[in-house]
Amino acid sequence: MDDSSWNQRVRGETEMQRLDRNWASLLQELRVVQTGVQLLTGFLMVMPFQPRFDSLSTSMRVLYLIVLTASICATALLVAPVAAHRLLFRRHQLAWLVSASNQLALTGVTLLGVALVGVSVLLFDVVAGAVAAVVAGVAFGALFIGTWLVRPWFARRRSAHGAAEDRRSGAELTDPDRH
Repeated sequence: MDDSSWNQRVRGETEMQRLDRNWASLLQELRVVQTGVQLLTGFLMVMPFQPRFDSLSTSMRVLYLIVLTASICATALLVAPVAAHRLLFRRHQLAWLVSASNQLALTGVTLLGVALVGVSVLLFDVVAGAVAAVVAGVAFGALFIGTWLVRPWFARRRSAHGAAEDRRSGAELTDPDRH
């Protein structure tokens, strides 16, 4: 059963109502990450003007530029849905807007994860040395991969497997938030 017929049957919502709900949900999620990524980007932009920045090794300066680039790109991608909405306001492009904004948000959150891991390496290197920086980078990278990718991937697989079993057995789907 596709999402449209499931939404109609279980939620009683039309395709436009589903798109409105998806858009509102996406905007709420973006509100959560936009402030954080904007603050991170601002922090990174003033870092070179701090006295201790000159003590960074060449490799840490390269990492800084990678982190700064990831953070700026994440900011651009996570704010892009708002700009697109303004340009497409009252143009009846909600389906495209929701789909494109979802892709932008996924890419933006990925770049945010890269920036956060990188900034942790930079800070741990300055405060505790190279070994601590590597340990922190690996630990935070594993945290983000585990919580942002692996757990949702397993939930998605479990949901798809359960839906396939329900279809084979003729059972009704009862999970209203199958993403």
